[in-house]
Amino acid sequence: MEAINFKKIMVATDGSPCSGLVAEKGIELARLSGGKVYAVYVVSTAYLAPINGDSFPMSVDPYWESIHEAWDKQGHEAVNSVKSLGEMKGINVEPVLLEGNPAEELIRYAEEEKMDIVVMGTLGKTGLDRLLLGSVAENLVRHSKVPVMVVRDKCDI
Repeated sequence: MEAINFKKIMVATDGSPCSGLVAEKGIELARLSGGKVYAVYVVSTAYLAPINGDSFPMSVDPYWESIHEAWDKQGHEAVNSVKSLGEMKGINVEPVLLEGNPAEELIRYAEEEKMDIVVMGTLGKTGLDRLLLGSVAENLVRHSKVPVMVVRDKCDI
């Protein structure tokens, strides 16, 4: 039987407390296969209504702008957390921050960058995020051409 060789491992993180195990599993896959981890966070623009047909408005009122800045900061913290964990384990982690619909952007990035596998959790953000965005993990499992490994954590129970 041929060994599975994951050279490009995408770890999708949402910065939630439950995403730590996801990062650990992705980093472990990289350690076992000599691969590189791409820690990906998507700043959701689902809450921002298009202005003049733009998918992301260039000028929004200060309230929404400050929310977007907070999400951007959270995204940087999330991917840098995965990077720090990788550094402790001797694994190269490239932080990636995207904007848009989380499921669509994760699928697009995984396919365009020719990832070997996507590692993600089943539960992270809750409440309005889940209502508006649906299950990101479910969307990836159903629509991604790249294999998806879904990691359950005790947070899921």
